[in-house]
Amino acid sequence: MALEWVILGYVAAAEATMVLLLTLPQCMNPLRKGIISVTGNLLKPFLSVVPFCLFLLMDIYWKYETRPSCDSPESCTPSELSRHQKSTLKSQRNGLLIAVALMLYWLLFAVKRLVLQAERLSERVERLKNRD
Repeated sequence: MALEWVILGYVAAAEATMVLLLTLPQCMNPLRKGIISVTGNLLKPFLSVVPFCLFLLMDIYWKYETRPSCDSPESCTPSELSRHQKSTLKSQRNGLLIAVALMLYWLLFAVKRLVLQAERLSERVERLKNRD
C-alpha cells in the first residue's frame, strides 16, 4: 500500500510543478507555448488521479471502520495505544494528500484554461493592432 501513496505524492508534485510553470511571467514565450502544450496533453492522463484518490479514500475509510479501538488508555497496552495513534496520524496524512492531489488537479485544469484564454485574447489584440 505504500507504493500507492508514493505514486500519489509524485503525481501531486508533478501537478504543482506544472501549475508553477504555467504561472510564470510571459517573458519566456517560446518555453511557455511548449509548457502549455505539454500540460494540455497531460491533463487527460492525470484525470485518472480522481478515481485513484476515491479508491484510496475508500481504503482509508475501510481501515478506519475495521481497526481495533482503544477507547481508554487502561483497555490497551502502551504498544497498542501507540500503534492506534500512528494509524490515526497516517490516515490523516493520507487524507490530506488526497485532498491536495485533487485540488492541484482542479487548479491545473483551471489555470491552463485561463492561460489559453489569455493567449487567445492577446493574439486577438495583436491582430486588431496590425489591422489598424
